[in-house]
Amino acid sequence: MKPLNWKEDFRDALTGWYREEKRDLPWRRTQNPYHIWISEVMLQQTRVDTVIPYYARFTERFSDMKELAYAPEEELMKMWEGLGYYSRARNLQSAVREAYETYGEVPADPEKFGKLKGVGPYTEGAVMSIAYGIPAPAVDGNVMRVLSRVLLIDEDIAKPKTRRLFEEAVMELIDTVDPSSFNQGLMELGAVVCTPRRPKCLLCPVREYCGAYHEGREEELPVKSKKKKQQSFPHTVIAVCDGEGRWLMEQRPEEGLLAGMWQFPTSETADPDEAARIISDRHGLSVGPLEEVVRFRHVFTHRIWEVTAYIASVPDGGTPGGRSGWFRPEQLDTLTLPNPTKKVRAALGI
Repeated sequence: MKPLNWKEDFRDALTGWYREEKRDLPWRRTQNPYHIWISEVMLQQTRVDTVIPYYARFTERFSDMKELAYAPEEELMKMWEGLGYYSRARNLQSAVREAYETYGEVPADPEKFGKLKGVGPYTEGAVMSIAYGIPAPAVDGNVMRVLSRVLLIDEDIAKPKTRRLFEEAVMELIDTVDPSSFNQGLMELGAVVCTPRRPKCLLCPVREYCGAYHEGREEELPVKSKKKKQQSFPHTVIAVCDGEGRWLMEQRPEEGLLAGMWQFPTSETADPDEAARIISDRHGLSVGPLEEVVRFRHVFTHRIWEVTAYIASVPDGGTPGGRSGWFRPEQLDTLTLPNPTKKVRAALGI
């Protein structure tokens, strides 16, 4: 049974541990709200080690809000290339532009900040607490895992409504003097100690307040229902080269998966002959014969692409229609390419 004053002892133990043991990460060396905002968006659904070099390049190129607000989208996408979830970059730019034009800064007001495009409850709480010291809940997967064990919460963390329960729990526990260290302490604890499998309980600074540890249930919690099985979709890619050594590239629609990115001509079919007809009609060419180059599976969050890529040549490329064009190999480096296209490019050796 926890002592009456356990909440105060819990927050002291957590924040003290965080100040002493936290990892040295570049976004923890600044109080710039704009840079902290960038880091929080990048860290969503992306590993810390992956984010570090991107964060350094991004904040150097777009050092202030104005730089990012009015940057060309093609450059923004190129800087973001490889981080995935490209809608995050577009929403970030849109929100930064709105904040810059409306407030001239990142507003130190949770309500105003939370209304900006793409700013969800987690980003709102993280930026407000870390940058401005405002007590606000920043609930991500790490936080839900830690608190489900500490407080013996059996609610399914995969359900959106459960987040509200954890936000209320954070507000009951949060250190109002140093909410930054408290929120980051919960995140850090979940990342390095209170891990999904085999949590390192003997290293945990708050284990004496943890209900799951005392009941031996740390491996049972949190409760999380399984995701629906991902669907697989066939994709045939035909890399078309003309007589001048140029490659035909097409730009994906502005909405949807991989929006606005460039790819070799692609058709959602497993039949190469059908793909050749579709792509020929789309670009006003006669594509063929085909030579297989590579097969692979690319896994997205909610779907799987089963990709077969071919190479074909045409003597005269002409003028392709729509959102497409011919590019020399060195020009491909200027385009924002999704990972499946990069895999095909690597197989082609260009």
